[in-house]
Amino acid sequence: MIKYNLICECEETFESWFSAASEYDHLFKKKLINCIYCGSFKVKKSLMAPNLTSKSNKLNEQTKSEKKIKKQLLEFRKYIEKNCKDVGGNFLQEARNIHYDKNTSKGIYGKASKEETEELLEEGIEVTTIPWVDKSEN
Repeated sequence: MIKYNLICECEETFESWFSAASEYDHLFKKKLINCIYCGSFKVKKSLMAPNLTSKSNKLNEQTKSEKKIKKQLLEFRKYIEKNCKDVGGNFLQEARNIHYDKNTSKGIYGKASKEETEELLEEGIEVTTIPWVDKSEN
């Protein structure tokens, strides 16, 4: 789809959408394009600037988005560290103890390999992997 700004002999301007650049020419030759204000068929394309976003704008938006996500992940990390127990490399065993013994209600966090995480999930133990943002990155 392409949008053209059109101008009539009555000097009114309006815009219209076409499926392709050649469609305007085809419809114009058949006198199927007319002014929405006066009905005249003497309608021409006016000069228009394409709506382009610069590469630097896209990178700037991406950088802002990345910073926002990192900030949210850091806040999430702070919440976890404040409210959960760090069990480090004992995560697999501690997760099983909580699941099977049901005697601890406090959340835990620690390190587990992909395989260990899959084992826990297969046993019906709910765990999730989250990106652990380094505090010095922000």
